[in-house]
Amino acid sequence: MKLTYPACFYPCEQKKGAYTVEVPDLPGCVSEGDSLADAILMATDAASGWVLDELEDGKSAPAASPLESIVPDSGGFVNMLVLDMDTYAEKYGEKAVRKNLTIPAWLNTFAEKNDINFSQVLQDSLTAMYQQSQQA
Repeated sequence: MKLTYPACFYPCEQKKGAYTVEVPDLPGCVSEGDSLADAILMATDAASGWVLDELEDGKSAPAASPLESIVPDSGGFVNMLVLDMDTYAEKYGEKAVRKNLTIPAWLNTFAEKNDINFSQVLQDSLTAMYQQSQQA
């Protein structure tokens, strides 16, 4: 899932060439970088982490405001951030979700006799299916 959010960029007064970045649609999401390119990367990472926390808590990603509705404070400018949530979640997602499943008794007996970890088998299978869907 790709998301875009407008962000406000402000030149840092303490360090030449550095920028502070605020993402108005993500309360408290603020970052900075030593250059404009670094600020964009840092803000994208911060915003991705903010959204991933929401998704892992079972919430949806906030809707993005229209670019033209964002007015930065004096001296700032607005630029869009592009978040690749699938890639970010694959790399940084941590929260596990408990799932209940039903299998035939004979399969349960087989798995237990062979010390098969049900959670690991399910996770491996779903990961493989996810990766195949991304290649299609």
